[in-house]
Amino acid sequence: MKSPNDPALTFKIVIKTFESMNSVKRLEIITSSRELQLVLQQLDAAGAQGYSVIRDVVGRGHGGSVSSDFDLAATTLSNVYIISFCDPEKVEAILARVQPLLKKFGGVCYVSDSLEA
Repeated sequence: MKSPNDPALTFKIVIKTFESMNSVKRLEIITSSRELQLVLQQLDAAGAQGYSVIRDVVGRGHGGSVSSDFDLAATTLSNVYIISFCDPEKVEAILARVQPLLKKFGGVCYVSDSLEA
């Protein structure tokens, strides 16, 4: 009998785990909080199965820095981070609806491969 610490056994367990996982696409969207409802409506209309929203995202990107100050301008003009996972065949429909909003109002969308357990 093989030892639980045997690398060959560990490799087989890892491969078996990956075989039981589903391939999905990960969409990460950063945009203005003012456009949040529009983006979420388009995700729903395109058939996104769900999403999570993180508000008041700060950082620096192509458009410069986003402040974390708690004045009126910073809270009204803050960014949001939306993450969604979907079936690979739905990505094109989602991007067709979301990209025009991001081009018009500003924002970015990243798409990557992911595994769902």
